Amino acid sequence: MRIDIITIFPDFFNHFFEYSILQRAQAFSKVDIKVHNLRDYSSNKQKSIDDYQFGGGAGMVMTIQPIDDLITILKSKRKYNEIIYMSPDGEKLTQQICNTLSTHINLILLCGHYKGIDQRVRDLHITKEISIGDFVITGGEVAAAILTDAVVRLIPGVINDETSALTDSFQDNLLAPPIYTRPSEYKGMKVPEILLSGDQKLILEWREEESIKKTKERRPDLLE
Repeated sequence: MRIDIITIFPDFFNHFFEYSILQRAQAFSKVDIKVHNLRDYSSNKQKSIDDYQFGGGAGMVMTIQPIDDLITILKSKRKYNEIIYMSPDGEKLTQQICNTLSTHINLILLCGHYKGIDQRVRDLHITKEISIGDFVITGGEVAAAILTDAVVRLIPGVINDETSALTDSFQDNLLAPPIYTRPSEYKGMKVPEILLSGDQKLILEWREEESIKKTKERRPDLLE
């Protein structure tokens, strides 16, 4: 998989992709992440990428020219499955969306800033808009980093035990059950006996029951 990230703050990603699963995925050539500085594609001397919005109103708007030029160049080199704009008014990110995106070959992530981007960018290039929640953050870099992490870990071969990702929260619209490790008793608190029984059938049944119980208590909307 190749992921191209368009941003006005490329240094934000300098260390984020150098640790843990994301670092391993790149080392094993499972993903190629390219970060592009949008200012490099601005046609004016000041290398500015924003301007006042037509019609008045507070907040600057990211201009169309540098975004259009960069995406056009990228599209001339390869076919992209999705060109995604990280936006608070986009479709809310879910595990199911991550599952689908992890099967793609090429993705572009556009990080917005200020009041947002010129609508014509959306009309011309954007194929999908994604939000990480019903709140607004300073820029799309954090959202793009979250999406990248959530998608890359699902690529076959990235996680040592691939079945681990299949039992994550939200995979079946359920939250994950409680998990335990050694010691089996700590300060009087004991691990449920069923997990020590070795009976995988009963353990799976217990985990499913606990997942349903936790989901009913914390996220009943998922069961709808």
